[in-house]
Order: sequence, then C-alpha cells, then structure tokens
Amino acid sequence: MCTQHKSFDLVTFGEIMLRLSPPSGERLVRGDIFEKRAGGAELNVASGVSLLGLRTGIISKLPDNEMGTYIKNRIRFVGVSDDYLIYDGEPGARLGIYYYENGAAPRKPGIVYDRAGSSINRIHMDEIPSDVYADTRMFHTSGITLALSQATQETAIHLIKSFKENGAKISFDVNYRANLWDEETARTTIQQILPYVDVLFISEESSRRMFQKTGEMSDIMKSYCKEYGVKIVATTQRKVISPKKHDFTSVIYSAETDQFYTEDPYYDIDVVDRIGSGDAYVAGVLFGLLNYNDPMKALQFGNATSAVKNTIPGDLPSSDFKEINRIIRAHNATGPQSELNR
Repeated sequence: MCTQHKSFDLVTFGEIMLRLSPPSGERLVRGDIFEKRAGGAELNVASGVSLLGLRTGIISKLPDNEMGTYIKNRIRFVGVSDDYLIYDGEPGARLGIYYYENGAAPRKPGIVYDRAGSSINRIHMDEIPSDVYADTRMFHTSGITLALSQATQETAIHLIKSFKENGAKISFDVNYRANLWDEETARTTIQQILPYVDVLFISEESSRRMFQKTGEMSDIMKSYCKEYGVKIVATTQRKVISPKKHDFTSVIYSAETDQFYTEDPYYDIDVVDRIGSGDAYVAGVLFGLLNYNDPMKALQFGNATSAVKNTIPGDLPSSDFKEINRIIRAHNATGPQSELNR
C-alpha cells in the first residue's frame, strides 16, 4: 500500500489538547494537584507511527502562547513534524483541555471536557499549505474532528478530498462520541466521506447503533467495502474485566484478499492508563499497512501497540519498533519464555 516515495508516510488532522489529571487513585472533586500532558486522537496516531519508524506530521491549530509552545515541544519529542501547525494569535486563542480521573473497580474512570472555543475551531482551509497534499502517502482523521465544529468538519472533508485527489490513501476512525453529536447527524455526515476512505476503523457498537447495521459482524464489516469501496475494515474486541484488567484483540477484513485476519487476545493486560490505546491500535495497523502492505502484520502491530499503550501513563505511546516487535514474537511464542531475555 502506497509504495511511492513521498516526504511524509502519514499526515493527520485534528485537535491537540491539554490533559490534566490528579495523581493516580485521586479524585477530580478533591485532588489539589494536576499533572499536565499533551494528547488528542490524531496526535496519538501520528506519534505511534513515528515511534515505529515512519515519518509523520500533523495539521492542527494552537494558541500562539506558552501552552501552544508546550504542545509543539511535546509533538517534536515524539518525532512528529510540526511543519503544518498553525498558530492562533487572535484574542481568545486557547487550547482545549480535558480532565481525566483513573478508575478502580467498581469505580469507572471519569472525564470532564473544557474544549469549547479552542483555536482548532477557527481553522481555515487557506491556512494549510497546499504542498502537503502531493507529498503524503496516507492521510488520517476521525469522527471526533468531524463533530467538533463546522470549521473542523469543512476542513476535514476538504483535506480528505484534496489528499485523495493527489494519490494519498485515506484512513478514517469513526470514533463516535455521543457527547459531541447525535447518531443521525454522525451517520449522514460520515456516509458522505466513506467513498473516499481506504482504511476504516469502526467498533461493533458504532456499526450496530450509529450505522444501524444488523447481522453477523463479518457481514457488517464486508458491507462497508461493498457499499462504499473501503479496502480495509478494522474492528477491535476489548473485554473489560475491571478498570485495571483487560483482554484485547481485533479483526481486520481485507477486500483485496476477501479474508478476515485475527489472533488470540492479549490476556490480563495490566491497565495503567486506557486513554490513547485505541489510537495506538490505529497507529500499529497503519504502520503495518504502510511498511509491509500486509493485513496480518497490520493486525499484529495494532494489537501489540494497543496492549502496550494500556501499560503507559498519558495519551501518547512510547514504544518503538524493537519493543513492539519483541512483544509480538513473545505473544506468538509457544512454551516457556526465558526471563533472561531482557
């Protein structure tokens, strides 16, 4: 997939946010200290692919102040290009914030968003340099970006069409959030862009509830390829035993081979921080497709990167190719594994 040489293997578009969290185990309603981190679905994906060894960039808009500089520095730290960041110097420029509280059974994690009026919602298409379209192998965005505002939706759709016209593959994560838009609006909006999408990430719940599809999940996954021309459909399968213990695997369908790909789950994952693990999965799958053009490799990298991200605090992943490759080998190994291999 996408073998021609271009400067960027992957470019994403979406909001970058500031995450504030009390110390692990503490509550938002009583904690006095917050730890700050950078995050956001599309940044998480770009950073995961970058850490695995490919060149990535992100299109976004940040306030032209100290918090914007903090985010820019974090983007650079994970190896993502800041070439296409736009800075907002207007009065009222701000960075979206969300507050996250870790859970512990029987108490679930909690999130409070404070993102209204953030700078990304004032982005204009003419602010984005046109040279990026022909210099990118794959473009990725999500349903969150479509839902944020009219400005982000129009920009995302324009980017999808422009990248597609210039030969890039399009990746889209439905990532439906009921607190951002209703199911009917989401369904009709996403249906408009699906004919441009090559790689689709969608959960079973979104397929059945938001897209109102019925029947076997295998048939539902195939239906996106038959109805819209999608080439790859990926669906995760997470079993939540408790906030601190999960099992995880996924299924990928390839229209080209007309095959489904899956593997045994990663059992009893020690969950330190679940946020960003779905984006890590997307990153692993896209890396596998871009680097190997192999759905099974994509599945293995997606499952491994997601499983490992659960064990790391913060939104952003921190695992490189060597670590993920080692984890994949261990997952597929049979018999006892030596503790000396470390």
